[in-house]
Amino acid sequence: MSSRRSRQLSSGASRITDDQIIQLISKLQQLLPGTRIQRSNKSSASKVLQETCSYVRSLHQEVDDLSDRLSQLLSTIDANSPEASIVRSLII
Repeated sequence: MSSRRSRQLSSGASRITDDQIIQLISKLQQLLPGTRIQRSNKSSASKVLQETCSYVRSLHQEVDDLSDRLSQLLSTIDANSPEASIVRSLII
């Protein structure tokens, strides 16, 4: 274990063990879509973290794209129309 990891972050913080890190990486890997990391293969922690970062970035991009599409949709419909009512009920 590195000295950096073995140091406490503050007086009240507890240390995380290598086993806990392995468990957390494993849980994180399970959250990733199967097409990104083959679950049958043991992946390195750095690979799991890289793939996680990539996946989170793609999710952010998807949210941005959907937000843009929603804004475009809302700008094309009458605010008092039944369609606008439906859209508002979905996003509230």
